[in-house]
Parts: sequence; C-alpha cells; structure tokens
Amino acid sequence: MTAGNSATAVIGGDFTPLDDLTSLDDFLATTSAMTQAGPLLIRHFDLRPAQSLDYVPVWDAMRQFTANRNDDTPDQIWMLTHQPVFTQGQAGKPEHLLNTEEIPVVQIDRGGQVTYHGPGQLVAYVLIDVRRAGIGVRELVEDIEQSVIDVLAQFGIVGESQRKAPGVYVNGAKIAALGLRVRQGCSYHGLSFNVDMDLSPFRRINPCGYEGMPVTQLRDLLPPSADVGDLMEKAAHMLGDALTAHLRRSGTESTRH
Repeated sequence: MTAGNSATAVIGGDFTPLDDLTSLDDFLATTSAMTQAGPLLIRHFDLRPAQSLDYVPVWDAMRQFTANRNDDTPDQIWMLTHQPVFTQGQAGKPEHLLNTEEIPVVQIDRGGQVTYHGPGQLVAYVLIDVRRAGIGVRELVEDIEQSVIDVLAQFGIVGESQRKAPGVYVNGAKIAALGLRVRQGCSYHGLSFNVDMDLSPFRRINPCGYEGMPVTQLRDLLPPSADVGDLMEKAAHMLGDALTAHLRRSGTESTRH
C-alpha cells in the first residue's frame, strides 16, 4: 500500500457462530426475489448500484448461515452487488495492494489473493453442502466457471477457464474471479462476474496476485447495437439458471418448479 492509504480499514479475525439468528434473518429479509429449484434456493438481492451492499455484513451472514445449517438446510445462492471494497484472501500478500486509497481492504477467509468488488459487478455466493451433494471442491469450481462460460456464450462471447488461475477469461482478460471456503463440508464465498462497472480500481491492485493482469467486463464485449438495458438483471437470471443446471448434474438434485 502507498503512504496515502490512511483511510484503508483492514478487518479480519476469527468468527464465532451466533446462536441468535436475528441479524441473519434481517439480512435475508432484504431479498428482493427468490427462485426455488428443488432444494436449491436462489436469492436475488437488489442489483441497482444505489442498493449495493457493504461487504462485511454479507460476509458475516454467509459464515453465520454456514455455521448454523444442518443436514436439511437447503443449499442457497445469493446474487448481489457490493459497495467498493478490496478483499484479500487468507494467503494474500500485501505487495499486491498497490494504491488502494479510499477503498477499504478487508482480510477474509477465502482462498486466493486480492480482488475488487463494486457496483455493477454481479456476485454469486455459492452456499452448498458439498459433502451431501457428493461433489469435490475442484468439481464445484469447474461447475461455477462453466456456468459463467455458458452465460457468455448466450451473448456470443467465448470464455475459457485456466487451471493455474481459477476464474473465467475472454481473450486473456479476466471477466470473473472465483474464491471459495469449505467449512464442515459446506462451501461459502463464490464468484464475482464483471458486468457493467467501473474497472479502474483493478489498476490499484495486482488482480488475484498477477501483476498487470488485464480485466474486462460483459458490457465492453457487446456490440454497440446490443440492448444493454437491465444487463445486471439479465446476467443474474442467466447465471442462476446455469448454476442450477450444472449443480443439478453434479448431485444437488435441483428441479425447476
């Protein structure tokens, strides 16, 4: 970080599961729409930039949900967008934070290095009982990556994954980052998909720990004549459908109602 980063707040520490679920219930009550696909519940939060969510309360809710779930708890996917924030993974190296300035940095418990979240980026938190589903973490990662690739294909865009650097890329530029944590056989954290956002904060970091890694977004890859109205909503529903299809094949037994 540079010397001008006095406004940066680094937050971390262990999490103690809460017996009182009031805060989690209050958070989940802000869901704007839900899709029930068998035992898989997709929660759509308000994706408008003005309704972007602060990172830490959502992170707390994810951990709380995971810590308190049981064998009968339905798997969930949370679709939302965040206020500007850099998140640094467990093994994150400070040298990958170049000039964060006024944007907070949050030290979190997923794998990987630093990434950026902000309005116009679609975040999908994947809360799956992988042990119950009978799938491995690598298979879950591949399902998530392929879901984004499938969404891009619907827009006529060719995406690809890279084994050495998880995520999805278009012509070598990263359009989606991925990081998970598995605790007691259940996943949380997930995917960030650049849809229609300000990409400039990525220049303040080495994205995912790679110096000079180019990043891109869905809107910039569409032809000028494309209808980009409600692009975030379109992408969210497409991604939800793609995740449901892949997770069904991998063992979550999701069926559309």
